[in-house]
Amino acid sequence: MTHPQLPFVVAIPARFASTRLPGKPLRELGGIPLVLRVAQRAQLAGAEQVVVAVDDARVAAVLSGQGVEVCMTRVEHASGSDRLAECATHYGWAADTIVVNLQGDEPFAPAGGIRAVAQALAEDAAPMATLAAPIGDVEELFDPNAVKLVRSRDGHALYFSRAPVPWARDAFVADRHVLPPGIPFLRHIGIYAYRAGFLTHFARLPRTPLEQAESLEQLRVLEHGYPIAVRLTPEPFPPGIDTAEDLQRAEQWLRSHP
Repeated sequence: MTHPQLPFVVAIPARFASTRLPGKPLRELGGIPLVLRVAQRAQLAGAEQVVVAVDDARVAAVLSGQGVEVCMTRVEHASGSDRLAECATHYGWAADTIVVNLQGDEPFAPAGGIRAVAQALAEDAAPMATLAAPIGDVEELFDPNAVKLVRSRDGHALYFSRAPVPWARDAFVADRHVLPPGIPFLRHIGIYAYRAGFLTHFARLPRTPLEQAESLEQLRVLEHGYPIAVRLTPEPFPPGIDTAEDLQRAEQWLRSHP
């Protein structure tokens, strides 16, 4: 028996002035602009609508005629979610519309993972959902560019951090070069789903101290007392692209996965 496809839209924030990789949306991967590759992943996932939220006409130009919608947004947004809230208002999405925030630097995001975060939101009372994956090595745990999270027994986020969490006190006193067994170390995958009504509410919430300290927008949600549902991804998400070195690794990955 087949089940009807859960309806959702995908919105992709694409900021031109990336700090670590200027002009990131237009950087080419396998001869295709990064932002277009991400939009194509959203189309493969079966989204009813794919919108790219841009802040630069050059990004809008490369998306012209590619079957995706372009929403020109203000430059000064503090986070991707804030940028997408402007899109929600622009398109007048109904308050219960499921909006998946697919980061503009995830060119290999699996279709199953995009659908899974929408499903996680649909099945939970939390106003926001995200995905995680088990951490496989200690280098990843200690990498500040890999965001970690801890969650409660009912599958809601307790905290997100760039620091190694949870801190295995006794094990790391003895040896910090191996992952101690039996501890649920999780890497956050930066994909979110929210109802459009909560997305616009989120954008009106004041920025918070932990959000600014860790530079993680999802902490604003937790600090204001809202739960975030966390599910394990059904398919691996290859690393996103933050730096020129990441882009080189992605080119190598692409050549080995034609």
